[in-house]
Amino acid sequence: MVDRYAVRSLLTAVVMTLAVAASAQTTSPALPRTPDGKPDFSGIWQVMNTAAWDIQDHSAQSGVPAGIGVVVGNEIPYKPEALAKKRRNYDDRATADPETKCYLPGVPRVMYMPYPFQIFQKPGQMTMLFEYVHATRYIYTDGTQHPDGHIDWWMGDSRGRWEGDTLVVDVVDFNEDTWFDRAGNFHSDALHLVERFTALDRDHITYEVTVEDPEVLQKPWTLSRALTLQPDALEEAAPCIDRDAGHYVTLEHHDNTR
Repeated sequence: MVDRYAVRSLLTAVVMTLAVAASAQTTSPALPRTPDGKPDFSGIWQVMNTAAWDIQDHSAQSGVPAGIGVVVGNEIPYKPEALAKKRRNYDDRATADPETKCYLPGVPRVMYMPYPFQIFQKPGQMTMLFEYVHATRYIYTDGTQHPDGHIDWWMGDSRGRWEGDTLVVDVVDFNEDTWFDRAGNFHSDALHLVERFTALDRDHITYEVTVEDPEVLQKPWTLSRALTLQPDALEEAAPCIDRDAGHYVTLEHHDNTR
C-alpha cells in the first residue's frame, strides 16, 4: 500500500525545491499584501509532512508513516539526562504523549499537525484558528511586550515584529506539558522560540523556528518547513478521543487573549 503521507511529504519537498530554484532566476508574481503593505498571510494553510509523528528522520512502522525530519542537521542536542527522558517518553508514548489526552499541542507542534488551520491578519494582530481541538493562537504585532514574570500557557505568549517581508515571532511563557511530536521529543517551561514566517510565493510560506531551552538542551536547534495554501480545506474537526478517560473531548481555546 502506498503511504500517502510519505508521498505528500516527498512531493512537497520537490515543489519547494523547484520554487526556490525558480525564484532565483525569475521574478515571482506580486505577493498579496495588506493595506499597510505587509505580506498578507490570510488563508487556509497546512504542512504536508510527517513531523507530527516524529520531527527527526524516521522509518515507517505501525501507525507511523516514514518521513524526512524537519530538524536542521537531524540532531537535537539534549543534555544527557534530558536524552534519557526523551527515550522514556518514546517507550511510554502510547499513554504519555499529551496528544493522547486531548491537550492543546503547544507551539511549534500545532503548526505541523496533520490538519489545516486558518490565518486572519489585521494591523497589530494575527489570529490562527486550528482545526485540531479548535485551538486558537494570537500573535501580537502592535509593539507590545510579553507580560512580566513567567506564566504557564499551553500555547505560550507570541509577540511579532516585521523584518522586511518576514514576520519574526518571539514566543515564551510555556508550561512543560506539551511535546514536539509523538516520538517523545519534549521541552521544559523554559522553552523560548523564535519563529520566522517568510512568503515564498502566493501559495507557500517557509516556517523556521529556533528552539532554546537551557533546562533541556546543550545548545539551540532549528526546525524548518514549508506551509502550503489549501483553499477550502478547513472543515469541522472530528472530536478528539481522550485515550485515558475513554470519552470524546472538544476544546475551545483556553489560552491567553492578551
